[in-house]
Amino acid sequence: MDVDTRLLRYFAAVAQEGTLTRAAAVLYVTQPALTRQVARLEDLLGARLFTRSKAGMSLTPAGEALAARVPALLDAWDGIARETRAAARVLRVGFLASAANEATPGIVAAFTARRPGWRVEMRQSSWADPAAGLSTGDVDVALVRLPFPGQDAWAVDVLLTEPRVLAVSSAGPLAARERVAIGEVLDEPFVAAPGATGAWRDHWLAVEERGGHPVRVGAVTEHPDEWLTAIANGDGIALAPASAARFYARPGVTYVPLDGVGPSRVAVARAGDRDPVVRDFVDCCLAAF
Repeated sequence: MDVDTRLLRYFAAVAQEGTLTRAAAVLYVTQPALTRQVARLEDLLGARLFTRSKAGMSLTPAGEALAARVPALLDAWDGIARETRAAARVLRVGFLASAANEATPGIVAAFTARRPGWRVEMRQSSWADPAAGLSTGDVDVALVRLPFPGQDAWAVDVLLTEPRVLAVSSAGPLAARERVAIGEVLDEPFVAAPGATGAWRDHWLAVEERGGHPVRVGAVTEHPDEWLTAIANGDGIALAPASAARFYARPGVTYVPLDGVGPSRVAVARAGDRDPVVRDFVDCCLAAF
């Protein structure tokens, strides 16, 4: 019987958090999807792992037996994976959208100069995973936008700060404006990230700046192309980093300066600085700004 290590990571998160809701937030998945994965693991093992109640998820005797073993098993697997990647000289770097903007190629070049024979494998994540693969162990280090859910569990260094602007349909009246204040568009429908992304979604919906004003969601998207299409079609407006005007210029979408919201921050995030290869990459990131 083969069990995907991701199923074990999902099990460990539920066991640690005690509820599907909190575990789903940590993992950046929806609660129904997490429920299905837990049920799949139970089917594979032929054992019930949790007792479900209104209070949350409590481990059964079988679940306790598995929970006692899983952390060490995952640590061992992560160690094997690190050693294998080190032998292959591959550093996996997760990123969202434009990564560290124009500095990204220079960072990669500086790292490969510092570590001859090493290769950087860039892995783009959808906006459904604001941690860009860190939480699932799919990458060694990530270029992310803050804030993202669970970021306190990671070592994070801010690299750059840039204004947030408003992305609107070029056919709409807002496209003709020189500037817009956030208070003027609170009743407009917004293009949003998936709900499971928590603080990430809230940041790009300007929840903090709304003063309790409810959000109207016109569309939910996970990828830049979907996002741009929804805006161009008039399904909603959206907040975006100012660099989106350069990296995601598209007919039908106009970027307008926006007042009344804080900036967007790009950061390099990782589990810690014990790995000298990851540390070298982080140093290259910091030296670029």
